Amino acid sequence: MRRTLFVGIPVLCVALSGGILWAQAPGALEGARAAHVSDAGHGPVVLEWVSPAFQDLSAKASTRTSFTLDRSMLGEVAGLMADQDDELRQTLNKLDGVSVHALRFGGYGTPDPAEVDQVRAAYHMRGWKHLVTTTNAGGPVHNGVTDVWLVLDGVNVRGAVVLAETPKSLTLVTIAGNLSPVDLLHLRGHFGIPRFDGEGLKDEIPRGPGDQQ
Repeated sequence: MRRTLFVGIPVLCVALSGGILWAQAPGALEGARAAHVSDAGHGPVVLEWVSPAFQDLSAKASTRTSFTLDRSMLGEVAGLMADQDDELRQTLNKLDGVSVHALRFGGYGTPDPAEVDQVRAAYHMRGWKHLVTTTNAGGPVHNGVTDVWLVLDGVNVRGAVVLAETPKSLTLVTIAGNLSPVDLLHLRGHFGIPRFDGEGLKDEIPRGPGDQQ
């Protein structure tokens, strides 16, 4: 059963601005354990689906946060935005929902590289199209690696996943809606998504039969 955590506008704005509220959420992934159907061309994107490897990493994290923002909540935030945020507002209006799973590893703990690779492999197995791997040596994500996948239905983009890894954290953002790869560029810096290199997205934008190259 899909579970949506309803949060107030102040918390919603913190998440939108890129800040993650680190908190214990021991049962946050339980609703995702049974959702193992493929998203590739079959029905809606399952926002809260996570791989078994991500569940294992969650159990080892020192703190973890999971929340889902539905279409109405995203619409409320879009309505509060200033005129200069018009591109982001238009992107939010295209979304059906956003699910965020954020893990932090304290002390000397780090995400197991083999398990993180298993998380990546799970999206390949589900038929999602991998577009971008960005490595940032330094800067705000502290030697982070960001991967982006799209779920496609012909030339239509029905959803995306962004996996942001640093030596001490792992953030998984699943997005559902009628969007384009360019919309993902507008979401950088929000929901824990780092400002990754977007050239791969621009190069791989799906085109319809009548579109010019």
